[in-house]
Amino acid sequence: MRRSRVARFVAIAVAALALITTTAAADGLDAAERRMAASVDRNVLAALAFLERAVNVNSGTLNFEGVRETGRMFRSEWDALGFETRWVDGAAWGRAGHLFATRTGKKATRHVLLIGHLDTVFEKDSPFQRWARISDSIAQGPGSTDMKGGNVVMLLAVKALRDAGLLDRLTLTVALMGDEEKSGEPLGLARKDLIEAARAADVAIGFEDGNGDPRDAVIARRGSTSWVLRTRGRPYHSSQIFREDVGHGAIFEAARILHAFEDSLSHEPYLTFNPGVMVGGTQIGFDSETARGTAFGKTNVVAESTAVAGDLRALSLPQRERAKDVMRRIVADTTRQTGASITFDDGYPPLALTDGNRRLLAIFDQASRDLGFGPVGADDPARAGAADVSFTDGLVEMAIDGVGLMGTGGHTVEETAELPTLGIQAKRVAVTLARLASKR
Repeated sequence: MRRSRVARFVAIAVAALALITTTAAADGLDAAERRMAASVDRNVLAALAFLERAVNVNSGTLNFEGVRETGRMFRSEWDALGFETRWVDGAAWGRAGHLFATRTGKKATRHVLLIGHLDTVFEKDSPFQRWARISDSIAQGPGSTDMKGGNVVMLLAVKALRDAGLLDRLTLTVALMGDEEKSGEPLGLARKDLIEAARAADVAIGFEDGNGDPRDAVIARRGSTSWVLRTRGRPYHSSQIFREDVGHGAIFEAARILHAFEDSLSHEPYLTFNPGVMVGGTQIGFDSETARGTAFGKTNVVAESTAVAGDLRALSLPQRERAKDVMRRIVADTTRQTGASITFDDGYPPLALTDGNRRLLAIFDQASRDLGFGPVGADDPARAGAADVSFTDGLVEMAIDGVGLMGTGGHTVEETAELPTLGIQAKRVAVTLARLASKR
């Protein structure tokens, strides 16, 4: 077991011990916050049972009926809490759809958007289909942490607010997306309702599992942009390559451009760019949608065509646009007898590191300390991939993510949930929400 994983398990064990004694020993809590902690204690076993049932419904992104069934399960829970729920059909972007739930607080001081997703990476043909309890504190199951467990943390926290009589102090919107793992197209349409919800909100909280460590939360995420580079050369007998009127061909030109990308941009913090697939030769076929290609060429012929597909990840929109400008300038400066072009397709936006996000982490961190669970720091943005919370960037005052059920092995058949963190995270979120309601 790696040292970092040992440290995480120690942190969970310490926090789990604190979980047992929170309501009696957490001196930093007021009376209402103590009632919320007690509510989580009462409801956590039922929440685990509900999580098991949800995990056992296959909801791979392309299993539309499974996603809808999972949505129905969570919809009944939000209905019971007095939320107005609606299903947004996803036919227009080729997916099952999304579940939204809203409750307007009569004494609300803030509007908070809570973000999760219903789908998993495990489709109907996956061998990984069922919940399995490994021990009292460990379970495995598809989507147990990513992110049906996060959705259940969300429910537990809001139930705690209700039980403490604080639910009317916030307006809450819940967005449970049906295609986070494999987004529908066009993406702008698939995320239209989420973006509209963010525009109406003041604060956004995402319930992904982050890096799986309960000592960390996410306040910045890099966005994801795909790109395709195409180069052209003059086909000629290979014995004449590098001649002034022949040039060095499409493959060498692609290699030169890629090296220039690396030389110009690889040292910028939090910026990465990766050529993931490349085809080149005399004749090529390349489908950027499926990232598959074919090539025909001969060793004695200078290559005529090359295609390279990759991704670009940046921590802010200005950083992303600067990188794209640099790449375009490099591509435009071609060598003799060659040509090149590059196209970009912006996917998930970044969640920029802002003062507002830092303030929200500070509230979450203090809630954790007052509960007796210890400090929570910011996860390194370089370790955080794209997520739906990023669509709130620039639209809300503050945002945080990675506060869901913790575990390891996400996106693999060893996805493992560390069950004590269900109650820990729910208490942290509940106290954070209560404190957001009391401050402007």
